[in-house]
Amino acid sequence: MTSPSTPAGTAPITVGIVDDKRPLRDGLAALIDGTPGFRCVGRWGSVEEALRGLAASGPDVLLLDIGLPGMSGVDGIAALKSRCPNTQVLMLTIFEERERVFESICNGASGYLLKNTPPANLLTAIREARNGGAPLSPSVARKVLGMIQAIGGPDKLEHDLSPQQLRLLRLLADGHTYQSAADEMGIALNTVRDYVGKIYERLHVNSKTSAVRKAIRSGLLG
Repeated sequence: MTSPSTPAGTAPITVGIVDDKRPLRDGLAALIDGTPGFRCVGRWGSVEEALRGLAASGPDVLLLDIGLPGMSGVDGIAALKSRCPNTQVLMLTIFEERERVFESICNGASGYLLKNTPPANLLTAIREARNGGAPLSPSVARKVLGMIQAIGGPDKLEHDLSPQQLRLLRLLADGHTYQSAADEMGIALNTVRDYVGKIYERLHVNSKTSAVRKAIRSGLLG
């Protein structure tokens, strides 16, 4: 199946693939390269391989699996975005658990698709992600809606966080690593670690995902 035709002279949408299953990588690459308006520019079996092989400019869209050897796809989003900030990371995985969906989106993924997505829909989602959209598989979209409904309206939270700590929390929610957040804020990496410890203590949480979820629920990141 092919995507809608691309106007003459328009640069193709460049796509990278990170998946540890070679047949799937090859099949996706064949689909992408065989479709007018799309071009596969790289295939890697792990986040670590992708970080070594990606050009700084990066592809327009990176298809990323979760269950990878070494660094997981969820944990690799921030590192990949840090190397290629203009690349849209689109999760393409068998996993649809709410926690994985939530953490992927919090870490900076632009969309979340299941591997049983029909080829035509996958190509449409790649185009949508490149154009600034946030494509989701239908079952994943239902889970996201359920998470929003579960969060409900903002709850008042006595957090006692400083403006700098709140800024750090927003950066982490946007997918920054500790180092890139430190660079953005102009502070030392150890200061970031100290702030994170205080954020966890004052929000009564013990992970970034829990901190972001609680901050969203309370309206702190609004």
